[in-house]
Amino acid sequence: MSHGNVKRKPVGKMLLMGAISVTLYALLLLKQDVLNQYIGRGGMYAFLPILTAFIFSFVHGSFTGDFWTVMGIEAAKKKKEVK
Repeated sequence: MSHGNVKRKPVGKMLLMGAISVTLYALLLLKQDVLNQYIGRGGMYAFLPILTAFIFSFVHGSFTGDFWTVMGIEAAKKKKEVK
């Protein structure tokens, strides 16, 4: 029995990225004093907030994209303009 071009929904990846996202936010809130101590050192530690933002953005963005895909909501495809 062939289902043709059936696209599987990324439920597992969504759940994994959601769990990682929740863990990151929990660690950020529970360990913010430790993070602030490192950031306060200056020098190369000043890049920690930027690195943290990139990590959160990647993980949360991946979760959100997969969430909408699992829900069946996809971005509209651009139509090529015929001249």
